[in-house]
Amino acid sequence: MAENAALTEQPIAWFSEVGLADRPSVGGKGASLGELTRAGIAVPPGFVVTTSAFEMFLQAMETRGPVRARVADLDPSDLDAIRDVSQDLRRLVEEEPLPTHVEQAIAGAYAQLGEGGEPVAIRSSATTEDADEASFAGLQDTFLWVMNASDMIRRIRECWGSLYSLESIAYRRKHGLPEEGVAMGVVVQVMVDSRAAGVMFTRSPTTGDKSVITIEGAWGLGSAVVSGEVTPDRWVIGKITGEISTRDISDKHAMQVQAAGGGIHEVALDDDRRTQPCLSDEHLLTLREIGRKVERHYGKPQDIEWAVDQAGQILLLQSRPETVWSTRDKNQPVKKPEGNPLNHVMTIFGGKK
Repeated sequence: MAENAALTEQPIAWFSEVGLADRPSVGGKGASLGELTRAGIAVPPGFVVTTSAFEMFLQAMETRGPVRARVADLDPSDLDAIRDVSQDLRRLVEEEPLPTHVEQAIAGAYAQLGEGGEPVAIRSSATTEDADEASFAGLQDTFLWVMNASDMIRRIRECWGSLYSLESIAYRRKHGLPEEGVAMGVVVQVMVDSRAAGVMFTRSPTTGDKSVITIEGAWGLGSAVVSGEVTPDRWVIGKITGEISTRDISDKHAMQVQAAGGGIHEVALDDDRRTQPCLSDEHLLTLREIGRKVERHYGKPQDIEWAVDQAGQILLLQSRPETVWSTRDKNQPVKKPEGNPLNHVMTIFGGKK
């Protein structure tokens, strides 16, 4: 499937208009969300601020001084120089006004989203993010419960600025990624008021076994799980049989929820709720079916972010290729299925996604 050539001129693209082939125009996250939407998987509605919008923004900046050339000239081993350039470029990006027609297109799309003017999540979508060979998810920014158009525009600039974070620049220089090929899309998506959220792996994250699905989740927003702030509940489910062979229910001391005025904050859970499983068996088996459908669609194991809204509907927030075991497969055979299902359960979970 070829990239949609029309996207190279558009400041925004709706999820229904894009798929994996459009990664150069909408970034990895935007392309994945479009692909899921077109495959009939439930995702919160939204649009992507395209790399074309980013290029127009960057071109205006570069009339006053180089940006990409400054990054390309950095020595990967000189962290002090990378830090100085990062701080300067992030400040310049966050202060630079958007081209008028780009800002108008974004504001117009936001007004059409959902019921109009709804709280949204703003998520970075770099063109090199979530690729099969080099995924650096988590090196750019995400902002939750963004409440109005002016905050949305500010957060979009901050997402673009995160392309020049210390970690992101250092990653690109270390791996020799050409700076001219790096751009940033930004996902703008209706915010899910989730009662539970987490991640799902369609291959055991600890053994590589493809016959099971591992699900991890906690109360509230999934940010508490992917950041490691809360130890999640964990289940291991037979991909074919549906047997729930492992139930590891943790003591979830807190959850992350909407803060007054936007953003998120952490609240303590009462003694009863903190030790209750955040998902019912019905939800677990529904997630299993969704995971199998997504894996079949992509033709390879997936690392999936999910949320259950207050009405009980399961929505996917992201699906990316599983990279750890797929990389190991190139060098050694996959380990046989484990006799003890507890061996599939992750003992440590950390890092942003």
